[in-house]
Amino acid sequence: MRLCTITTLLLVIIACNSLPAQEVFAPAPAKRITTFSFKMLTGGIITLKAKLSQFPDSLNFILDTGSGGISLDSTTAASIRIQTQPSDRTIRGIAGSMMVRFAYNQTLYLPGLTVDSLNFHINDYDILTSAYGEKIDGIIGFSFLSRYLVKVDYDSSKIHVYTKGSVKYPRGGFLLKPQLQYIPILSSEVKDARDITARFYFDTGAGMCLLMTSDFVNDSAVVSKRRKWYATQAEGLGGKAPMKQGVVRQLKLGPYKFRNVPTYIFDDEYNVIQYPSLGGLIGNDLLRRFNLIINYERSEIHMLPNTHFKDVFDYAYTGLGMYVVEGEILVIDVMPGSPAEQAGFKPEDVIIAVQNNFSKNIQAWKNLMQTPGEKLKILVLRDGGPIVLTLKVKNILTGK
Repeated sequence: MRLCTITTLLLVIIACNSLPAQEVFAPAPAKRITTFSFKMLTGGIITLKAKLSQFPDSLNFILDTGSGGISLDSTTAASIRIQTQPSDRTIRGIAGSMMVRFAYNQTLYLPGLTVDSLNFHINDYDILTSAYGEKIDGIIGFSFLSRYLVKVDYDSSKIHVYTKGSVKYPRGGFLLKPQLQYIPILSSEVKDARDITARFYFDTGAGMCLLMTSDFVNDSAVVSKRRKWYATQAEGLGGKAPMKQGVVRQLKLGPYKFRNVPTYIFDDEYNVIQYPSLGGLIGNDLLRRFNLIINYERSEIHMLPNTHFKDVFDYAYTGLGMYVVEGEILVIDVMPGSPAEQAGFKPEDVIIAVQNNFSKNIQAWKNLMQTPGEKLKILVLRDGGPIVLTLKVKNILTGK
């Protein structure tokens, strides 16, 4: 290794000595263009405000390294009467695949920044809107991130956008060198029954810590057979997909080790993970513990531990699937054998209050349900009358 380094250095010296000084250029430093705020939702998902083309109102976008382009919700596209065209492109998600339409040559207006010549593919994000209780108008991914250097500061809830150029990364962090195929791919070590190093998507748009495909888990035998897993589901392209929720003993990302990491396992029916090339994805409930500098020009992502680095992981399990439907928060899914089923919840129950919180804010109510061991009094409306149910939140780490 030392010989290679010295040889390269000599070649550089010879090349420099053979050229006039004025022909040797250093890349210009990256310059800050703008700074704006973002909001963090359940699971670490971040949303930001932006305007699109001639539409005057601000729209709500998820910033997502797991998106290989940029997209717009179909309902939003119809409401603002944006012109779309069919294509032969197919996109895949955890719950389906579909041919997509495009809105070509659009302009995105972020605070202090205009981004033109964008081709939005059209998708249906109703399920995300219902799950988060906030309108999700689109997802911003590679089409934006590839044009700039982007800093995501979770301490201040600010995004800083810079021109491309040289950058001095802050001390105390770690520089990832992911493979970039529209979505960053990195190697990480999972340790449970065995130690396995595999490749994973780096996905800020996934509201979880770790997701692995069942094929990867079965073929690698990485997960201990003594582990207890719980039935659940996740929302994504195409709707909802059944999953198993549990814990793995350790995940190592760069030099950083996380113990007892909440994990999901699912059957990748639509091959969105592309196993055996990849084993799964690392999501933003883990990545939000770092301030990030996303530098696609150099295929680099700098990670600096922030004030959330030692936040306790979410080990809560209820098995209760609730969504915002026409202004009401409805129980849609009750997982078999879950605390929600044991508490007596039924599909179509209308939730009125959680622990005397009548806000009808699904984010606030989900936060109240994230304390393992807590017994929650939940007021629901069923058959025209109120009922109080007691939900005991289970701890997936201890099984209690």
